[in-house]
Amino acid sequence: MERSVQKNGLINLLALLAVGVASLGVARYANSMAGQVSILFLGIGVLVAVVSWFQMRLEDRERLEKLELDELAKSHGGSALFEARDAEVFPAQRSREQFERFFVPGFTVLVLLLQAGGGYLLWRWLSQSTTAVEVKQPIAGLALFGLFALVLFLLGRFSATIARLERHRLLRPGASYLLFNAFLCLIVSLGMVGVWAGFPKADFYVAHVLCGLLGLVAVETLVQLVLEIYRPRVKGKIERPLYESRLVGLLGQPEGLITTAAQALDYQFGFKVSETWFYRFFEKALGWLVLLQVGALVLSTCFVFIDAGEQGLLERLGKPVETRSPLGPGAHLKWPWPIDKVYRFRTEQIQTFHVGFAEEEGQERERFVLWSQGHLNETNFLVANRLQYSQEITNEVAGRRTPPVSLLTVSVPVQFQITNLVDWAYNNEDAPGLLEDLGTREVVRYLVGVDMAEIMSYGRQEAAQTLRDRIQAKANERGLGAQIVSVGLGDLHPPVKVAPEYEKVIAAIETKQAKILAAHADDIRTNALAVAQAVTLTNRASAERLAREVGALAQAALFTNQIPAFITAPSVYVERSYLQTFVRATANARKYILLTTNTHDVLQFDLKDSVADSLLNLTVPAPKSK
Repeated sequence: MERSVQKNGLINLLALLAVGVASLGVARYANSMAGQVSILFLGIGVLVAVVSWFQMRLEDRERLEKLELDELAKSHGGSALFEARDAEVFPAQRSREQFERFFVPGFTVLVLLLQAGGGYLLWRWLSQSTTAVEVKQPIAGLALFGLFALVLFLLGRFSATIARLERHRLLRPGASYLLFNAFLCLIVSLGMVGVWAGFPKADFYVAHVLCGLLGLVAVETLVQLVLEIYRPRVKGKIERPLYESRLVGLLGQPEGLITTAAQALDYQFGFKVSETWFYRFFEKALGWLVLLQVGALVLSTCFVFIDAGEQGLLERLGKPVETRSPLGPGAHLKWPWPIDKVYRFRTEQIQTFHVGFAEEEGQERERFVLWSQGHLNETNFLVANRLQYSQEITNEVAGRRTPPVSLLTVSVPVQFQITNLVDWAYNNEDAPGLLEDLGTREVVRYLVGVDMAEIMSYGRQEAAQTLRDRIQAKANERGLGAQIVSVGLGDLHPPVKVAPEYEKVIAAIETKQAKILAAHADDIRTNALAVAQAVTLTNRASAERLAREVGALAQAALFTNQIPAFITAPSVYVERSYLQTFVRATANARKYILLTTNTHDVLQFDLKDSVADSLLNLTVPAPKSK
């Protein structure tokens, strides 16, 4: 039976070596990173199989040596020569002991270095930006790695069963690595299935998982080495090989978990729980239960529900199903994953991307934003500057030319809606990213040709409409199938660092403009007042001239009309003229009336008023009626 175990160990070694070489060729041919990472596990498995097979041979030689000595001892009647137990009498035993004492710990350290160093280097290799992640032949790689998994699983299962039945500890490490690498080949195959199903980075992610697993196995090996140092040595007790990984054995034979769980339950409850009918039924039906769960999971992928406001695109084996695209809101049936897959899109929702700034998650925008305070993650854009005075002043002071451009911080939210789902999904690889790039390019192109003062004041609405038309035209050229709903221009301000100085310049410009307008107003007011005064004086002079002319003409006409009256009645005319002149002359004079007649009175006039005028001009009130 020992020869049979050695033969089995040699077969395990050759199988691991052959599969390792073949896997290396297939992984390089298919450019599978996960396959290339799995080569290190196969290589370590080959080394473990070599050491375990060699140790089997040492123990077999030791067994044959003891049998020969026992036969010789029986034939010579228990001679003292054959009863001696010196090392010179048992060279095979001494070789085996020296091998386990020195070589096995050194070999375990080598395995640790390969696991830790290989995992670190492979992780760095996968993290490099130049590492290609495209699998060239996923179908061929899937078939071959599946075949490798099947071969390793059959051989490993047979060896693990022999090792358990024969209780041969040295056959377990090789069998564990056979089963473990069988599952690794299966995982690599699943990664290629993901690539074939439309996930190009599935193999890349599987490679990272295998690197992490390699690091975990390295940690377990390190712990075993540390525990080996402090492990008590009991003479005659057979120990597990130091290079045998319990984690590899557990992952290669997961049914060991059930056995361990049964032993734990037996210990906790105090009776053989593992011998009850329920536990035995569960142990026998575990595979069917897992298969039933997998079937239910696969069956659940046959139903797809599209939410309101969404549409879905159905793909079968990576190609769109034209007869069923797009899917509207509601429930739909399809083939199970990965045959059919549905991609959902929000076609009725107004979506937004931002040009010039990026909002952080959880960051709330303030209601009032000052130019001098930093907010959001903004980008500065070049804009034209048509103000020539600043350039002239700079040239005079510093002797250098100022470029006719300025920096402007702009927040441009662009809102769009998907109108043609098929064009949006299939005409371009990354439609949202492409639309954002087109919007950014059009914003940059527009700003370099517009005046800074104009766009910050009255030209904002026109700029938003122009940008909307330009972005829509570029989106139509690329066949994006999207409609640009609106383009907003908000938070237009110079960069935060120069905002205070910009405000000073603007304040100076506004002050200058205010003074210029005040001077214009004073000019208008002074000139208008002078013109009004001149018109007034001219009109007064014209009126006075006209009055004098009319008076002169009236006097001349009066004199002309008086001549016929004088000729007709000279005495009457003279007397009448005298009386009229007397009336005009005495119109304001005080008059005295003398009522005496036929007397010769002497009148003396004192022109000085000695009596108050109020006494002379009394007003007698009318008598009141009773």
